[in-house]
Amino acid sequence: MRARKQPEPVQVPKSFEKVAAAFSKDRQVSLEKGWGAGNLVLKTKGKIFVMLHKGELVAKLPESRVDELVDDGVGHQFDPRGDGRLMKEWLVVAGRKPNWVGLAREAYRFVKGDQIK
Repeated sequence: MRARKQPEPVQVPKSFEKVAAAFSKDRQVSLEKGWGAGNLVLKTKGKIFVMLHKGELVAKLPESRVDELVDDGVGHQFDPRGDGRLMKEWLVVAGRKPNWVGLAREAYRFVKGDQIK
């Protein structure tokens, strides 16, 4: 029987420290390297609920909530390829510094299947 390879420790940028720390004791959450240099993801049940992508927080939320946050100027829909194909359930948090931990918790509940507005 072969020993399971342990994942390498992940370096967490200062901007993402509070978000990572908020979930560090939750056994249902894993912190992993994402695609691309410096990208990190938090997953539950093997699904990404929040990520640090090019220095910005990106959170998976219900489409109606993303629309609400976009209208409030909190961010914009995620365009991962830069080709105009927006992901309607993903919000890139931009501009003024909203509560990243609060949005990450909201995304966690959504992806985990808990009911949120």
